[in-house]
Amino acid sequence: MTMKLVFMGTPDFAVPTLTEIVMRGHEVIACYTRAPKPAGRGQAERKSPVQSAAEEFGIPVFTPKNFRDPADVATFAALGADVAVVVAYGLLLPPAVLEAPEKGCLNLHGSLLPRWRGAAPIQRAIMAGDRQTAVSVMKMEEGLDTGPVSLLDIIPIGPDMTAGELHDQMMRTGADLMGRALSALDRDALEFTPQPEDGVTYAKKIEKSESRIDFSRPAADVHNHIRGLSPFPGAWFEIELGGKPVRVKALRSTLAQGSGTPGTLIEGLTIACGDGAVRLTQVQREGKGPMDADAFLRGAGDLTGKVVA
Repeated sequence: MTMKLVFMGTPDFAVPTLTEIVMRGHEVIACYTRAPKPAGRGQAERKSPVQSAAEEFGIPVFTPKNFRDPADVATFAALGADVAVVVAYGLLLPPAVLEAPEKGCLNLHGSLLPRWRGAAPIQRAIMAGDRQTAVSVMKMEEGLDTGPVSLLDIIPIGPDMTAGELHDQMMRTGADLMGRALSALDRDALEFTPQPEDGVTYAKKIEKSESRIDFSRPAADVHNHIRGLSPFPGAWFEIELGGKPVRVKALRSTLAQGSGTPGTLIEGLTIACGDGAVRLTQVQREGKGPMDADAFLRGAGDLTGKVVA
C-alpha cells in the first residue's frame, strides 16, 4: 500500500528524503518549500533544492510566505493528504495545518530528542562536544520540537567530525528512517513515545557574532567550535600577513600538544589556547578556496611566534 502525502522542506538536507519517498511509490500530491530568493552577482531568483527536485519529479509546488493567510491554510487542507512529511521546511505550521492530514505531520529532526530542539541541532551538538546524536522521526505538535518520537537512529560523533560531515550522514540516514516510518504508518504500526521531560536543551540559531574564535578558551572548546561551524559559516581568526590583517577561516582542526600564550603560533598552524593547543589542518583565506595547512604555509612563510586574534 502507499499513501497520499504532502512534502514540506527547503534545503539540500531534505532532498534525499523526498527522493526516498517517491522511490517507495508514495503519491506526493504537493510539495511546500520556501519561495525563490535572489542570489549571486546578478541577483537572479534561485529555487530551493527541494523545489528543483520536486519539479523534476513533476510534483506541484507551493511557496506561501507563511500560513497566516487563511487561504493558504484552506488550500493545504483541501489537498486531503493522509500525512505530511516535514524536513527543514523553515516555516512555523499553525494548528490548522498540523491537524489537516488524517495521520498528522511527521518531522525529521537531526538530534537525539529532547536534546537540541530548535534551529541548529547539528552545529550545537558538535560545539557542545557531544559524542553522539541521532536523527529522529516525531509527530509534530504546536511546541518547538516537542512531539512524541516514533523512530530514531543513533549516530556517533567522531572526535574530528565537522558539522558538514554530520549533516551529510544525517541526510542519508534520515531519508531511510523516514521511509521506514511511512511504511509502518501505512500499516498502522507506527508507535510514538512522548519525549522525556528531563534533558531538554535548545539549539538556537547560529549568529554571525559567534563565528570568531576565542583562543583563550580551552583547546577542546576551540576545536569543537571550529568543527561545529565548518563549513558554514566557518569559524575565523585574523593574522598579519604582508603587513596587514587577513581573515582566515579554520575549517578543520585537531587537538595538539603544546602550550603558550593563547593565540600564539607554536609551530606551523598549531595555535596555543587557554589550555593546550589546536592544530589547524584545513583553512581558507579571504578570496581563496579551502586549502590544507601546508599549502597555506607555503604562501605565508614562517609564522612561528606570531599571534592571531
